[in-house]
Amino acid sequence: MFYDDDADLTLLDGKTVAIIGFGSQGHAHAQNLKDSGVSVVVGLREGSSSVQKAKDAGLEVLSIADAASKGDVVQFLVPDELHRDVWAEAKDGIAAGNLVLFGHGFSILYGEVEPPADVDVALAAPKGPGHLVRRQYLEGSGVPGLIAVHQDATGNARDLTLAYAKGIGCTRGGVIETTFKDETETDLFGEQAVLCGGA
Repeated sequence: MFYDDDADLTLLDGKTVAIIGFGSQGHAHAQNLKDSGVSVVVGLREGSSSVQKAKDAGLEVLSIADAASKGDVVQFLVPDELHRDVWAEAKDGIAAGNLVLFGHGFSILYGEVEPPADVDVALAAPKGPGHLVRRQYLEGSGVPGLIAVHQDATGNARDLTLAYAKGIGCTRGGVIETTFKDETETDLFGEQAVLCGGA
């Protein structure tokens, strides 16, 4: 279990985090990182209903392609079924050595998205809905979270992912290291069997 003292937020100094999407998780990640002193941009499609919401929160809004180009860390927080299309818009802007993050392991585990070998690929996922991630951050606590490293091209993927988790408040509540496979399967089981009732 990792807590605040185990994570170094200064690893994000001088870096820009691009949050792709501004839905349930996206708004919380972007605002929490901003309030933690991290440089943040939000990537949205033209005409998205979230553009004005992100601007109202004081965030810079760019196209998905431009946000991916500007980000040293790029976190994909759009629904799984959109990952393939959104990745196609973003991938050309992602440079070697960048950290590509996901809030859920599905698209990596099942090959929907295949990042190049020269980038770090990891998961940073609060175990709670975005409104709770935001509220607990503002209250000085945090929703516990998960991290997982799928690909460590730089040797720094784990430390940088932990810094990100700290920036969104998860290390206040505690962060557990897992794998993309375990996160995906337990999340799907929780959604399908526990929340919805499995037969």
